[in-house]
Amino acid sequence: MDSLMTLLCSLLIGVVASNAALLPAQVYWNSVLPNTRMPNAISDLLSSDTVLDTKTGTTVNVGKGGVYVNAHPGKPGATTVGVGKGGVHVVAGQGTPGGTTVGVGKGGVHVVAGKGTPGSTTVGVGKGGVNVGAGNGKPGSTTVHVGPGGVTVNVKPKYGKPPSRVTVGPFSYNYAATEDQLHNNRQINFFFLEHDLHPGSKITMQFEKINTDAKFLLRSEAETIPFSSKKLPEIISRFSVQPGSDEEEAMKETLKECEDPVLDGEKKMCATSLESMVDFTVASLGTKNVKAVSTTVYSKYETPRQEYTIVSSGVKNLSGDELVACHQQTYAYAVFYCHMAKSTKGYTVKMTGKDGTVVDAAAVCHTDTSAWNPKHVAFQVLNVKPGTVPVCHFLPQDHVVFSRNK
Repeated sequence: MDSLMTLLCSLLIGVVASNAALLPAQVYWNSVLPNTRMPNAISDLLSSDTVLDTKTGTTVNVGKGGVYVNAHPGKPGATTVGVGKGGVHVVAGQGTPGGTTVGVGKGGVHVVAGKGTPGSTTVGVGKGGVNVGAGNGKPGSTTVHVGPGGVTVNVKPKYGKPPSRVTVGPFSYNYAATEDQLHNNRQINFFFLEHDLHPGSKITMQFEKINTDAKFLLRSEAETIPFSSKKLPEIISRFSVQPGSDEEEAMKETLKECEDPVLDGEKKMCATSLESMVDFTVASLGTKNVKAVSTTVYSKYETPRQEYTIVSSGVKNLSGDELVACHQQTYAYAVFYCHMAKSTKGYTVKMTGKDGTVVDAAAVCHTDTSAWNPKHVAFQVLNVKPGTVPVCHFLPQDHVVFSRNK
């Protein structure tokens, strides 16, 4: 009894609080891209519900399955602890939860040999022992309270609802512009001509704050969730999205874009996890020695639409003529539309706004637009035709561009 209580408490509390703990997606990024700084556009979307203790190899995950602890995964004698509606599951010497269920509470210790599936739950460790309250089985974030009554772990829903906007993204180049894009979409001001990319150039636009409610899932979790237009009813039910709502329409549009055929000479994928984004980037660029950049606005507040001036020596080239750009989509969790097209050039651009705001912006110029839709928003805004001149655009704060390192 004492040893089980000690194990449970130390794993649930010690690992989460450990200074050595890292998020598993961070560990994967560091292992594949050890020389690449993770930009804010990515780090802001990592879920803190799963942590990995790099010293012990212990993983703690709080999500749709409840609280799941895996000590030394994949090693002989590994211990797993799952706290869910099936009770407190402690298994020694295996890699998956189940087998013997151990419930510790006022009634004593109850041991049941069976599979017992963890579910989302509230766990209290206090004078009364371990109390497990069954939840609704949906993914959740966690609060941990340590007080006179003991330790309380509370599972709450974690998935942010998609923003209420339904539009084809301006960075999908096989689409014609919609009336909404031409009149209401602030991102159309991100397009410009390459000859305007020089110090002293003035560009009027707005860098909106990004919504970080929709977090990355671990690849192991994302791969268990359907990602297909044919499965949309199942998907929206899973994430409690109302049928016919703006949220459903936005998710439907994202799935459609992801399923559309690629342009000639382009590679693309929709990354449903950070791990899949990293793998696509490495495979497309043919190297792990890459640089990742995103737009950073140095302001705590929402900045207005205003005139920005490119500062002296503010334009820096990224290496090569092949880039991977990843654009965040509107979805229940973090999904990025990633694509690599040849005949592209990347830049970092330092600008200052009229209100003094400093921006380090990522920009991409497409030198061959002959395969784009002739009615794409860029051609209408810039009044040029496909394939005639390079078309450039800045990236919003929630987009990322990867290039080979020089």
